[in-house]
Amino acid sequence: MSIKKVKLGINDMEIVQDDNYFCFGMDTILLANFVISNSSKNVIVDFCSGTGVIPIIISAKQNYKKLYAVELQKEMFNLLEKNIYGNSLSEKIIPINEDIKNYNEIKKRIFKLENGENIDIIVCNPPYKQIGTGIINENTVKYIARHEEKCKLEDVFVSANKLLNVKGELYMVHKPERLVDLIDLARKNNLEPKKIRFVYPKVNMKPSIVLIKYVKKGGNELIIEPPIIEYKDSGKYTDEIYKMYGISKEN
Repeated sequence: MSIKKVKLGINDMEIVQDDNYFCFGMDTILLANFVISNSSKNVIVDFCSGTGVIPIIISAKQNYKKLYAVELQKEMFNLLEKNIYGNSLSEKIIPINEDIKNYNEIKKRIFKLENGENIDIIVCNPPYKQIGTGIINENTVKYIARHEEKCKLEDVFVSANKLLNVKGELYMVHKPERLVDLIDLARKNNLEPKKIRFVYPKVNMKPSIVLIKYVKKGGNELIIEPPIIEYKDSGKYTDEIYKMYGISKEN
C-alpha cells in the first residue's frame, strides 16, 4: 500500500488515499462544488463515493439532514470509512458498502434510518470509460473505478430514478463526448437535464469535463451555464479553481 494524506483546503479537513488505487482529481472537486443543497431536511446520497472526497466537501459547504456515501469496492470503502471518522464526520456521513444497482437494499437501509423519507439529492462521479475502450489497467480496483465493468452509465440513471423523490435532483460529472447518452439515458429514466456547465482546461480549448444537474420528472427547460476555465495561459489555476480548492490564489 502507498497511503498518502491530502489536505482538502476546507476546515483543516484531509483525506487518506492509496496511490495503488484510484486517486481523486479535478472532476471530483468540480462536482462537489456544483452541488447545491439549501434545506436542512435534505437527504443526500453519493454514488460511487470512492474515498469520500465529495461527501466530505459537501458536509462542509451545504445544508442537509443526512448524507450517505455508497461505495462498492471494499478497498475503497475501507478508506472511505477511515476518512469519515478521521474528520469526525460519523454523525454527518453514513458509509454504505453496496452496489448502486442494488437500489432496493440501499433504499431499505436508508429508509430504516430516515423513517421512510425519500431521497432529495443524489451525486455521482461514475466510471467514464466504456468496456473495451481506453487503457486497461491491470490493477482491478483502478480498472473498476475507471471502466463501466461494475457500473454502467445507465445503471446510475436507473437507480437514481428508483431512489429519488419526484423533483429530486441528480448531480453528475462526466466526459462531454458522452453528452448524447447523458441526456438520452437520463430521459428514459424520468430524469430531465436542467443545468449544464462545461469545463475547459484553457480558453480556446475543447471542453474536458461536463457537469449536469437533473430533476426527476422536471420540465424541459435547460440552462447552459457560463463555462469553467481551469488554467490561465500562465499555467496557474484561474481564480474560480483556487476558490474551489480553498487555497490562496497566486499572483
